Amino acid sequence: MTTPENLINYVFKDKKLLDQAMTHSSCTTDIHKNYERLEFLGDRILGVGVAKMLYEKFPDEPEGSLSQRHVALVCKEAVSEVVKNLGLDKYIIIANEDAKDSVNVLCDVGEAIIAAICVDSNIENAIKFVQDNWEGLLEKYKNPPKDAKTTLQEVSWKKKLGNPTYEIIAKTGSEHLPVFTVEVKLAKEHKAQGKGTNKKLAEQAAAKEMLAKLGY
Repeated sequence: MTTPENLINYVFKDKKLLDQAMTHSSCTTDIHKNYERLEFLGDRILGVGVAKMLYEKFPDEPEGSLSQRHVALVCKEAVSEVVKNLGLDKYIIIANEDAKDSVNVLCDVGEAIIAAICVDSNIENAIKFVQDNWEGLLEKYKNPPKDAKTTLQEVSWKKKLGNPTYEIIAKTGSEHLPVFTVEVKLAKEHKAQGKGTNKKLAEQAAAKEMLAKLGY
């Protein structure tokens, strides 16, 4: 029978840590039984693990390129992709089963698992887990990615349209599955909107829409 330990290739000495890492706050508000504290720690370890991997994999790249790669690999979409690829989404303990597909929830669980491994053993094992499971994503980013907001900034200056400004104009959905709508403006005549499960994603979506309107 497959278990989360089989999927992540790590056997916990303290099984309660694994349960905690998989448990959403909708099932318990006890901070020692849901994943929120672990998520906090895991987020930081993920950043270090990915940074170390990039530093070793791309010895000739400057800091700027490494930073762009890092942003792409630690974003919620990347973490949630790793969790789904491992098959951990099936084992998430949450009140609303539909929320198992939420990028936010999947990302939180991924970060919590990283932290649980660290607490159960050491940071070296946690970083090894990151490098083993994030290395496959490097193929997606053979060249350092440039996010839509950065591209839009460059285009707007090239066209002498000034700085893009972003504003949240709506927030819908539930507390656990929010949807943000952001509007981006350039000069007075250019406007575009985008949606996402958090402010950053909505801003990126709005920037992409604006770039499409500008022909990029």
